[in-house]
Amino acid sequence: MDRIRIRGGRPLTGTIPVSGAKNAALPLMAAALLSDGPLRLGNVPDLADVATMGALLRHHGLSVDHDKRERTITLAGAANDLEAPYDIVRRMRASVLVLGPLLARHGEAKVSLPGGCAIGTRPVDLHLKALEQLGAAIELESGYIHAKAPRGLRGATVIFPQVSVGATENLLMAATLAEGETILVNAAREPEIADLAMCLMRMGARIEGIGTDRLRIEGVRALTGATHRIVPDRIEAGTYACAAAVTGGSVLLEGARMEHLGAVVRTLRDAGVEVAERPEGLRVSRRNGLSGTDAMTEPFPGFATDMQAQFMALMCVAEGASMITETIFENRFMHVPELMRMGARINYHGASAIVRGVPRLSGAPVMATDLRASVSLVLAGLAAEGETIVNRVYHLDRGYERVEAKLAAVGANIERLSG
Repeated sequence: MDRIRIRGGRPLTGTIPVSGAKNAALPLMAAALLSDGPLRLGNVPDLADVATMGALLRHHGLSVDHDKRERTITLAGAANDLEAPYDIVRRMRASVLVLGPLLARHGEAKVSLPGGCAIGTRPVDLHLKALEQLGAAIELESGYIHAKAPRGLRGATVIFPQVSVGATENLLMAATLAEGETILVNAAREPEIADLAMCLMRMGARIEGIGTDRLRIEGVRALTGATHRIVPDRIEAGTYACAAAVTGGSVLLEGARMEHLGAVVRTLRDAGVEVAERPEGLRVSRRNGLSGTDAMTEPFPGFATDMQAQFMALMCVAEGASMITETIFENRFMHVPELMRMGARINYHGASAIVRGVPRLSGAPVMATDLRASVSLVLAGLAAEGETIVNRVYHLDRGYERVEAKLAAVGANIERLSG
């Protein structure tokens, strides 16, 4: 099993190109099930999760041509197998996004209950109850979701009881082929959802309210193929912003967009990090020292839950104390014991953690538990004295493209150890 070795203490300087967004690529790939295509996606990141979604779509019967050199994926064909099996779905929670498209186009879908990172239960109840409002009959049997709508889905007003990115994406895709008008109220507003909606419109969907919490979809009889470029990954951009800050460096995040980062930029600035827009992207540098700053995760445009672990690593070396509160997932502090192995001072209870900054962290062997926890340990290693070994980095490969190469290119002493 691969590991990453880091010898910390080097300020990062230079340019890091920001890859296409994983959290946009996966629903966009699932959208290919809504049409015979071809759906051509550009700026596709080379990630394990993208490969998993490709494998799932091939299982359903689509052709998947992934040109890694050109960073494109072309998907085409109609599904001839309506079951998403456990062996594939268990690897990645986003696999549940095939449910809405399969049901809308073919009137039936059987999808294994999903897996993914162990950061909480993250139930799919919101997806299922909303699809039932569109006329689907749903049963849970032997670990599978079995949904049927033999006469097709019908438009309805769906009010989400809480904001859910995945449920919004599933319902948005399903509603494009539903009869009549669907209104999604309290819809998630993440940039990846706007990106999905723009692609669906290129395929012939009729959608209003993009970027707001109220989406109106007028169903159409069929969608066509399209060409679409995936937005840059705001979480990758935020992660490398923290990397520049934690090392006292200055990095240009090529392709990053200020408006996609929401409250993350404001919080970084409060902590003493300079974030400036440039024509090529964002320039991130640390002005002087870091100041302890509070953060609470919230749906977009609030502070992203996918940035919580990285920001905590940054606060570990800030002057003073900070309180970090996680409101999205109930089990997302698994990186805390590993950071403490490196000398971090953290007390946590329930959904909140108090971080008291220390002058420096110490390198240590640590173990990754999920995707964002993995990269928080890499950030801590960049700031630590001595050598840090991050174990179980397969989590990293699910969401970060060539992380060690990108960091090494801006001065980090980092390498992947095989085996």
